[in-house]
Amino acid sequence: MYSTVLIPTDGSKGTDGAIDHAIDVATTYDAALHTLYVVDTDIGVDASIAGTFDALEDVGRDAIDEVVSRGEAAGVDQIEGAIAQGKPHRAILEYVDEHDVDLVVMGTHGRTGLNRYLIGSVTERVVRLSDTPVLTVPMRPDDAEEPS
Repeated sequence: MYSTVLIPTDGSKGTDGAIDHAIDVATTYDAALHTLYVVDTDIGVDASIAGTFDALEDVGRDAIDEVVSRGEAAGVDQIEGAIAQGKPHRAILEYVDEHDVDLVVMGTHGRTGLNRYLIGSVTERVVRLSDTPVLTVPMRPDDAEEPS
């Protein structure tokens, strides 16, 4: 049913449940697991500051490495990781098209009401705009980020 599964990740603990689901689907269907980290170029970061994007890409590599190591530990045979730049929902949708992804697995943060409309949601945009099925996984209470 699925030959290619994509798990976009932002490296936060909140994606743990979605990663677990993506790995489970990949092992169940003997599918290739792809993971994608998007450096959001629309967040007002000054690209002229030396090392800005390098630092963001380092975070992305760490996030991808986490998914890859968990996938390997679960016995997933084919795993690919990539870093993209741009608006996250657009980069995810482009990756889906370019790599013939059969299923996207994404976490949700459970925002509702006005907060959701003000902040926006990458997952919500991907769900609305994707021609490919998107499995959304609610963030588990124990995955909530501790405030800094």
